[in-house]
Amino acid sequence: MQRGARFSENFLHLPTWLVVALLCLLFPLTPAFAHSTLIASTPADGAIVRTAPRQFSLTFNEQVAPLVLKLVRPDGSSSPLDHYALRDATLVIDAPRLAEGTHVLVWRIASADGHPVGGSLVFSVGAPSAGGPPEAIASVDRPVRAALWLSKVALYAGLFFGAGGAFFFAWIGSVSGRAKVFTLGLLRLGLVAALLSVGLQGLDALDLPLMALAKPAIWDAGFGTSYGSTATAALLALLAAMVSISLPRKAAHRPLALLALAGVGFALAASGHAADAAPHWLTRPAVFLHAVGIACWAGALMPLAFLLSAGGPDATAALRRFSRLILYPIVGMAVAGITLAVIQVQSVEALVATSYGRVLIAKLVIVAMLFALAMRNRWRLTEPAASGDATAAAALVRSIRLEIILVCVVFAVAALWRFTPPPRVLAMEAALPASVHIHAEKAMADISVAPGHAGPVAVSIFVMDGAFDPLPAKELTLVLSNAAAGIEPIKRPAKRVDGVWRVHGLVLPLGGRWKVRLDILVSDFEMVKLESEIAIRH
Repeated sequence: MQRGARFSENFLHLPTWLVVALLCLLFPLTPAFAHSTLIASTPADGAIVRTAPRQFSLTFNEQVAPLVLKLVRPDGSSSPLDHYALRDATLVIDAPRLAEGTHVLVWRIASADGHPVGGSLVFSVGAPSAGGPPEAIASVDRPVRAALWLSKVALYAGLFFGAGGAFFFAWIGSVSGRAKVFTLGLLRLGLVAALLSVGLQGLDALDLPLMALAKPAIWDAGFGTSYGSTATAALLALLAAMVSISLPRKAAHRPLALLALAGVGFALAASGHAADAAPHWLTRPAVFLHAVGIACWAGALMPLAFLLSAGGPDATAALRRFSRLILYPIVGMAVAGITLAVIQVQSVEALVATSYGRVLIAKLVIVAMLFALAMRNRWRLTEPAASGDATAAAALVRSIRLEIILVCVVFAVAALWRFTPPPRVLAMEAALPASVHIHAEKAMADISVAPGHAGPVAVSIFVMDGAFDPLPAKELTLVLSNAAAGIEPIKRPAKRVDGVWRVHGLVLPLGGRWKVRLDILVSDFEMVKLESEIAIRH
């Protein structure tokens, strides 16, 4: 009993200190980055349109689920936009009747992993208002984020230790009393976490505090995101595992345990950036295979530790069977994990330059420790322990307990990905152009700088007259300057190609707010100058 008590105490407390130490290093609850990115819109942000549009369209880099859509009018009043349609990654919204002036289209959507992302699109009908409405300010509710992280860790424990343990009982080793109690407890923890995480997802999606958790709309929003499919699959997997363990040793428990294991894979492949990345035919099976491999490995650790502590022929048989079979799911898990990492990270520089990469490095370090322990167990301890060497068996039990602790830390670190966008998404966002609309009485212009960050860029300029008709200019010169950085005006002549003026071969040495001026030669006797500022990302 003392040995079991020490194991329980170590299992419950040691991971906590390791997790806390890692979280202090990895900024766990910093404000979340946007996971989904708006790549195009109609009207464009900052545009001035001649007539009121009948529809708005928002195109994202991946499929999304709308959460909040509303329009802020020039007088400051707002109204919800309830009529919309999803067409792949484009959200088409029916526009109400619009008055002249500046409007703000406020949107909040759930991205592929269920993470909420919000933004505002400012446009004007006819002419800008004297003072447009303010943009929405994103907020971060730290208690909700902390609860989301904890629920994620608890769900991982229930799925991988619980459902994986049920698979071990059914296909590899016998069910011991204490292992069954621990596994059922973890499955119950997973059930609570799966349900609670839906509500927390809804809170995060609608930007509401924890005290609003009881509202039905919160749960509707949580289930309405892609995470609702993950939670549903997780609940079914956990329930199948519980029934499998509770059944007598008959034929039915094996199919149920296999169903639970598959449910773990389906749950993780149902949502998330890894599963949503292209090509889907590769990433979604890879997520499934990675999750199933983790469950096979992690789920066997606790039952094996209890069996080896008790000793006997059942322990020896289970150890030999596990040692013989576990290589296959581990290889599959590793291959799938490497594939997903390459797709998400894309470059070695991103490993250290992004939050996602740093979390991946932390996870890989811990996984390397796990592999080292597993190899030591297999090559130095398994055979002596299976042959009845009590000293080797005791050492193997201690090593397995350490593996369990490290697996818990992996869960804690992996749960941080809920708050960090992969470099793949950041690269797409970095490629987005910066744009500005300049409006004057005699002329106006739409300027697009692609990509919208410092470095080599290409500039496209569409000029119009005061009536929104194309302006037949004779010459156009682009002038950029950044007085704050001590950069004097950079002048580049533009060439007209298919009605659009273009400037190539331009390099912006740094980001920040640049002053932009257009010198438009309308005729031999008339020059129009337009001036504004454009924000260039670093």
